[in-house]
Amino acid sequence: MYAIIVTGGKQYKVTEGEVLFIEKKDVNEGDVIKFDTVLAASDKDGNFTVNPANASVDAKVLGQGKDKKIIVYKYKPKKGYHKKQGHRQPYTKVQIEKINL
Repeated sequence: MYAIIVTGGKQYKVTEGEVLFIEKKDVNEGDVIKFDTVLAASDKDGNFTVNPANASVDAKVLGQGKDKKIIVYKYKPKKGYHKKQGHRQPYTKVQIEKINL
């Protein structure tokens, strides 16, 4: 049993019990998030449904954090232009609890 959900402009294929790192949401640790945008779902019998009506996915927030640092380096040859910048993407760690069809 799985579902395809949309959050933070990205699509995720999720199953119950799976742990995901999604785009940062303003929620507290231990809260339950409900994802209402379900693009497709599969039930226990293997029946696949596109755009299921009233489908949702419940997930428990495990914590907030930041990814590893990436380096953004800009350079223009023969011009003396160098720019080094770092970035750490914030995320929310969630565990999928239930897929409601």
